[in-house]
Amino acid sequence: MFPGFCITLVLLSFISAVCLAAAGKIHTHESNLNSSNALLMGVELPNGPSFNTVSPCTLSTSRQSRASHVHDLHHDEDTARETGKKRTFKLRLQHRSKDKEEKAKKSVMESTVRDVTRIQTLHRRIVEKKNQNTLSRLTKKEQKGTTFPPAPSTESYASTISGHLTATLESGASLGSGEYFMDVFVGTPPKHFSLILDTGSDLNWIQCVPCLDCFEQNGPHYNPQESTSYRNISCRNPQCHLVSSPDPPLPCVSDNQTCPYYYWYGDSSNTTGDFAFESFTVNLTSIDGKSELRRVDNVMFGCGHWNRGLFHGAAGLLGLGRGPLSFSSQLQSLYGHSFSYCLVDRNSDSSVSSKLIFGEDENLMNHPELNFTSLVNGKENAVDTYYYVQVKSILVGEEEVEIPENVWESRAEGVGGTIIDSGTTLSYFAEPSYGIIKEAFLKKVKNYPVVKLKDFPILDPCFNVSGVKELDLPGFAIRFRDGAVWNFPVENYFIMIEPDEVVCLAIMGSPPSALSIIGNYQQQNFHILYDTKNSRLGFAPTNCAEV
Repeated sequence: MFPGFCITLVLLSFISAVCLAAAGKIHTHESNLNSSNALLMGVELPNGPSFNTVSPCTLSTSRQSRASHVHDLHHDEDTARETGKKRTFKLRLQHRSKDKEEKAKKSVMESTVRDVTRIQTLHRRIVEKKNQNTLSRLTKKEQKGTTFPPAPSTESYASTISGHLTATLESGASLGSGEYFMDVFVGTPPKHFSLILDTGSDLNWIQCVPCLDCFEQNGPHYNPQESTSYRNISCRNPQCHLVSSPDPPLPCVSDNQTCPYYYWYGDSSNTTGDFAFESFTVNLTSIDGKSELRRVDNVMFGCGHWNRGLFHGAAGLLGLGRGPLSFSSQLQSLYGHSFSYCLVDRNSDSSVSSKLIFGEDENLMNHPELNFTSLVNGKENAVDTYYYVQVKSILVGEEEVEIPENVWESRAEGVGGTIIDSGTTLSYFAEPSYGIIKEAFLKKVKNYPVVKLKDFPILDPCFNVSGVKELDLPGFAIRFRDGAVWNFPVENYFIMIEPDEVVCLAIMGSPPSALSIIGNYQQQNFHILYDTKNSRLGFAPTNCAEV
């Protein structure tokens, strides 16, 4: 019914039971954020971090043969200085092999559960400010009020492209994960690991020997003693202040004492270990089809000895947030201040790949439908890692829905606002916006009867479309404060449930003070550009399988 797009959902009796099993007991953050405010049963905003252990997930997958040539990226940096140009670094995101029928069911169910924990995580980081980037934490400068001029046009972004490079990334759909995985090689000699990509965090980290308390992963843990390029960062090194230390912090008594770090993601997800330098090598394929490995030296990363959480067999995480520790920030001297990705739909054949590109992509910059909206700062307590956008209104069936504009504002205490996030699967809108959007769809959809899936109540509303060959559903768009409008195809905001022949709105609600989040499900088949130099987000409708 959706051309080339169909997702099968498994019936789920109570999402709250699964959430509690996956994330442990959930605590209330504020007295007015009780369970009646949560659209997902059991979603409440927590007060503080805990250390509940969850059941680990294992990963089994075949790997393609690896290339044999390694080139040092710092040679490219020298070339860039001489020519004044930045290289473009393109990576391929590839689906893991899967049984479409069964693995897709598990994917949507478990992705929704992980979304719940992630919403709690994002909210907690904002409230407690533990993982703000250091530029904010050390200077403690109060952010000024935000204005919303139009984002810079495509023409203002001078083309400096000097080549394309492609490497492999994978979708976690077959593992019940809504995230994407990137193959990297760590150390000297380089050894292969699979890391989760996350625009909602900065720190790059990997499970390390000795792994004193770790989740299961595919393959052995990274052993720093086997790498000649590993170097600990001293606790007296100014770069040690870039990370959050364990609580209570350890006293720094000598130059050769390592820099400890602590980074948390949710009730059950955290990593603790040593902050260090290492060489990261990425498997690349040039546009002429030749394969090679490219190495980036002196990448700051966390060597994790205590790690817990739902990481679906990955060895760690690769941060793409706005802070100075993220992989994208550390590559800026090589590829400039932008990166982009293009995600194929989650039910695509496993041979179809998504892409991650560091540097300017000429095809994207010349796309006739490329649109921009400004990236904005949150209020004074907001976490600088996140990519905030300023929503003005929502359109359903080309008509603006009557939602008070202050619903989209970041509040003085740092909560609220809207972010775009690669690690959250579905999109979530803070109340009362979600309820109003839901009612707008109910009024607009007149040709299909409303149905309730009693064993899978979390998606609402749902419509019976049995026997319908061509669906006629209202449009959906986001209008931003600076005038940009993001129109979505129907397959990005409705999910088809088979064999029930039912479509359900793929948007959910979150409590009033929580973030609104544009998740990766709505980003499918859009080429998304994060241009931090010009503080803007670009989006262009694209057949991502052809990028």
